[in-house]
Amino acid sequence: MAEQVITDFIRALRASDIRVSTAETIDAAKATKLIGYSDRVRLQDSLRCILTKTRADKETFDRLFNLYFSRQKVSHKADTPDRSEPPTPDQDAPFPDLLSLSQSGDEAALAIALERASQAAHLQTIRFSTQIAYYTQQMLQAMGLDRLEAEMMAGFRAKTEQGQARAEALIAARSDMQKRARAHVQQAFETYGAGATMAFREDVLSDTPLTALDVRDLDRMQHLVRKIARRLATKHARRRRKRRQGQLDIRKTLRANAGFDGVPFTLNWKQTRRERARIVTLCDVSGSVARVVRVFLMLLYALNEIIPEIESFAFSGRLESVGAVLDRQEFHQAMDEIIRRVGMSSTDYGQSLSDFRMQHWDSVDRRTTLIILGDGRSNHGDPRTDLFAELTRRARRTLWLTPEAESLWGSGDSELPRYRPYCQIMKQITTIADLERLLDDT
Repeated sequence: MAEQVITDFIRALRASDIRVSTAETIDAAKATKLIGYSDRVRLQDSLRCILTKTRADKETFDRLFNLYFSRQKVSHKADTPDRSEPPTPDQDAPFPDLLSLSQSGDEAALAIALERASQAAHLQTIRFSTQIAYYTQQMLQAMGLDRLEAEMMAGFRAKTEQGQARAEALIAARSDMQKRARAHVQQAFETYGAGATMAFREDVLSDTPLTALDVRDLDRMQHLVRKIARRLATKHARRRRKRRQGQLDIRKTLRANAGFDGVPFTLNWKQTRRERARIVTLCDVSGSVARVVRVFLMLLYALNEIIPEIESFAFSGRLESVGAVLDRQEFHQAMDEIIRRVGMSSTDYGQSLSDFRMQHWDSVDRRTTLIILGDGRSNHGDPRTDLFAELTRRARRTLWLTPEAESLWGSGDSELPRYRPYCQIMKQITTIADLERLLDDT
């Protein structure tokens, strides 16, 4: 039973997008066996250290721990309050009569009966809020709802005062147990299912065209975009030093062993150092990308929030640095200010590149990944491909993400074919899933 408790808890963590490996599961089971369940604070602290990695994981862990283990506090007997393991309900024992159970006022017995019923109904498999009514009914069936309703109907059919009273008492008991079972299922959904529901919603949103997203979807999208930005940040934060075994650094080895008469007790190997990568983003916020500009800015905000070495710029007719705005304000306030200050005017890519050349040219160097978010439409002005070519030569890599289909590149005032030779990647982004795949491949 103790192993089942920790296994079900880890199931809840995984359903809420906390990655727990098999080795971590084994470590958690060993720690739980050593600590026991009586000291909840110690158990929570220990499992948090083993099973979480990020601040977001820790917040989710604490919420789920309080939800999950609040059901495990019940003991079999009132005289064993310091029990080191959770109760082990006897699944083979018959359920007590629901009327007497409801009228007993014995909260411990009620909780144990509900826990037994939840195990019989496989409540840990709940995933969606629409399943709450179903699992409530399954729990009541396991507790003997059919017998209760049969007795209730028999009382009505008897047509006696005693039978009527018995039926009314059974109706009250059914209502009471239904409320308790529903509350138990609701808590289980918050523990096991809320994360899965969120993941399902994110899957739907990730495949929804950016042009079809509603303003109400933006709050849901932020968590999804943050995860994408976090993965990109992780790739840029990987260890930048590799040991090359077999290539001895003679000078360092001799210096390290100078005190040992040249005997090489300590060996030093040559290392390849890679400088920490950085990101510069240029985001088009003009009227021609109005339908997707909020998603572009959301990505900009998430990258600025997570990646330490990033500089962010926005432009339509002129270009401005917006890193300070993204740093000091919440997303919606930052988005509104950037659009008000920089956005929704006629696009001029050439002028924006000139502004960048005059004011921010040193932001890009050989360590820089340059990301441009825009449709490349410049109102038939000079696109200044000479400046763009020079800029991309300074960068380590250039990615251009556009909301327009490739069949439209070069049509009208689109300058994308003229910029394309200078980009390592130029891709259409129609959904968040497209963005995720592209950044995973970079």
